[in-house]
Amino acid sequence: MKTLTKSILVVAMLGLGACTDAGRFDSTGGAGVGMGNASDPTSPAYFQEAVGDRIWFAVDQSTLSDLAVSVLNEQAAWLINNTEYSALIEGHADEQGTREYNLALGARRASAVQEYLISRGVSPNRLRTVSYGKERPIEICSQESCYAQNRRAVTVLSAGAGA
Repeated sequence: MKTLTKSILVVAMLGLGACTDAGRFDSTGGAGVGMGNASDPTSPAYFQEAVGDRIWFAVDQSTLSDLAVSVLNEQAAWLINNTEYSALIEGHADEQGTREYNLALGARRASAVQEYLISRGVSPNRLRTVSYGKERPIEICSQESCYAQNRRAVTVLSAGAGA
């Protein structure tokens, strides 16, 4: 019985240890980049907080709203002035619909952002896209307020142009 108890404790400790990275699904721009200081206009922290690293979409849409265009104009200007960074644009969807549909919708959202940034002068070799569909929600509940937070595209910076 002692061996069984020890085995259970070891498995439990390993399981808890795997959960220590609280930000592993957080799309806040810290993907391998030191965030820096939010008061430094060349830092990823400034990009995230002052410029804005995310935009939101209407239900079943990948069309950019006026507010989204405003944020993307700021993102484009920041990226043009800070050429040492590249970006991964994550497309997300709410939990409604099938996995396949939401992956495709997330891809359309990420592509819409990428195309807009390129149209504003950001080099295409500095931008990549990925769709997470409904797999990485930031809000979990079956209410419109949660769904709305999950219908988004997030621009995640990384060091190195074209990285």
